[in-house]
Amino acid sequence: MAANLQDYAPRMSVQEYLDTEPLSEVKREYLDGMVVAMAGASDRHGLICTALAIALGPLARKSGCQLFIADMKVRVQALRGTYFYYPDLVLSCDAQDRESPYYRRRPCLVVEVTSPSTERIDRREKLFAYQQAPGLREYLIVDSASATVDRYHRAQGAPGEEWDFTRCTAGALRLD
Repeated sequence: MAANLQDYAPRMSVQEYLDTEPLSEVKREYLDGMVVAMAGASDRHGLICTALAIALGPLARKSGCQLFIADMKVRVQALRGTYFYYPDLVLSCDAQDRESPYYRRRPCLVVEVTSPSTERIDRREKLFAYQQAPGLREYLIVDSASATVDRYHRAQGAPGEEWDFTRCTAGALRLD
């Protein structure tokens, strides 16, 4: 008989997670009651995140937006519950999206730098969850093993709207 991880993992409420996360020695994501510790990142992963932050930072400041690298959670109210993820980069341009100093609900851009160990989650679970986030216009998946960026784009940023997909392997990638 097969058992599910959720049968053994202790569950906690959203409030318990928010209360304990700042005190935790490791970053943890929240998956509708389950708390999952995050693994460390490679040097390549860190260099890609830094390069993206350096490129996007001045544009974000000029637009009055906030750019966060690695430590800002995104709170998603999806069809099946509440989720908190730590994307590699989060761009928030909604001045009303400041209810918490620890998470954003309405980012306009989320970037995940993927590796072989995180690719399945980034391309399936997180893609589906982020598409539920109101205001999200773009989700980028940057492959740390190749020069490939996958861009999921929603024109108005409203849940339920269609997403366009673009794969970029060379040249420049325009972001809204």
